[in-house]
Amino acid sequence: MWNYEKRLQYPVHIKTPNAKIAKIILTQYGGPYARNLERFFYLFKCD
Repeated sequence: MWNYEKRLQYPVHIKTPNAKIAKIILTQYGGPYARNLERFFYLFKCD
């Protein structure tokens, strides 16, 4: 059995969120037709 603990390797502190850059990053993961975008959201979904 595994005990999964969701935490980052290094602490991340976001002072000011930037929606424009977040959209660009998600577009790069999704590609032109956003086929991989669902996989991205599945991997990094919030519990």
